Amino acid sequence: MGVLSKVHRFREAGQEANVNNVERFGQPVRSLFTTTKVFTLHHHIDIVDESENAVYQANTKFPSLHDKTDVTDADGRQVAHIERKLLTLHQRHTIAMADGTRFELSTELFHLVRDITNIEGLGWQLRGNILALNFELYDAADNVIAVIGQKWVSLHDKYCVDIYQPEHEEAVVAILVALQHMIRDRKAASSSSSSSFSSSGS
Repeated sequence: MGVLSKVHRFREAGQEANVNNVERFGQPVRSLFTTTKVFTLHHHIDIVDESENAVYQANTKFPSLHDKTDVTDADGRQVAHIERKLLTLHQRHTIAMADGTRFELSTELFHLVRDITNIEGLGWQLRGNILALNFELYDAADNVIAVIGQKWVSLHDKYCVDIYQPEHEEAVVAILVALQHMIRDRKAASSSSSSSFSSSGS
């Protein structure tokens, strides 16, 4: 289990912070956990704290060509609006925060193992390991903002995020939601291309 925890950083609410995160960055200031509801017409994500109290939720309009998603807090206050950009070589999502801040997630191409997503407008960068399902968010000064872990096998598509700069919590949550959508889109595209290849070869 010790070796696994070094590689894979997902944990459930109530469990101790990942040993790898603590060794590298110290104890997180706050941790949040997501669960995606399945078998619904709308793509819905619940985000809870360590005590499993609802903190945020994300809802995606259906059908939605631009994958329009609204993030609200537990009181229903708008936190962020997220949209997917079409007809680009990169995966791109724009995020408009309720305070007027706008930024864009743009995935760099041609990285075999590590994913790099630039947060244009903030100068941040999301660096990921698509094999271990771990992602680290850094600010413009290369200081860690948050560390994200995805559960390897989960019907409800679970993630956890350890936050080290709590003043950026709402932006981190919006980026986390956009990341989940980007990974889901990539899986769907991969599955579609595999199916097309199988059909053409049969």
